Amino acid sequence: MTRRVLITAGANGIGLVMARAFAAAGDRVWVTDTDPTAVASVPDGIRASLCDAADEPAMQALFAEIDQDWGGLDILCANAGIKGPTAGIEDMDLAEWHACLAVNLDGAMIAAKHAARRMKPAGTGVMIFTSSTSGLYGTPFRAPYVAAKWGVIGLMKTVAMELGPHGIRANAICPGSVNGPRIDRVIEAEAEAKGMTPEAVRTGYAAGTALKRLSDPEDVAAMALFLASDGARMVSGQALAVDGMTYNVDP
Repeated sequence: MTRRVLITAGANGIGLVMARAFAAAGDRVWVTDTDPTAVASVPDGIRASLCDAADEPAMQALFAEIDQDWGGLDILCANAGIKGPTAGIEDMDLAEWHACLAVNLDGAMIAAKHAARRMKPAGTGVMIFTSSTSGLYGTPFRAPYVAAKWGVIGLMKTVAMELGPHGIRANAICPGSVNGPRIDRVIEAEAEAKGMTPEAVRTGYAAGTALKRLSDPEDVAAMALFLASDGARMVSGQALAVDGMTYNVDP
């Protein structure tokens, strides 16, 4: 059966690699993003909409379009997120704090809310939330991002409890440092905040894992495919790290 998959922030980075993986598996894939250039350049066969995951009216309109074109939804990947500010707590700007939580946490709730309204009547569905190892351990100078990603795990566990009786599974993927432009920006900001070189921070990230390397987006996509599969039919309410086993989070 061809599954219907929605991936928020799916025209860039990890989300785009997820989208390609689901499409390669034969699924119908719809992605959202706030980057017009990325939306316009998604691969053939993947639907794309310019939409802010934290804008509930926009997301509600998107789900209405999905209803019209697809008649429902089987898999939600609530993947939208931003890195937020890099600063000590004493210097944290409240507006930047709110902006980070709006995308990372509010966006996940909005997507889950509207997906649940489609999945519950169908009696089946899968929700996959993108959290982070920062949501498991914490990360210095990243308070709003960490708070949001811890919140995503709490949201996921509650959704799994609420919707499990309706045949809906929910899990969270917790990537560590994943190769790509986004982690490059995170590393540069952290290096500046700590007075280190970006190369030293990157080396510290890799050294802080048992496997001594950063993950690739394909590693995260592989976990998403597994969690959406029948092979994971008894996996729900779990926060699963894809990080090479992080054990030192402060390089």
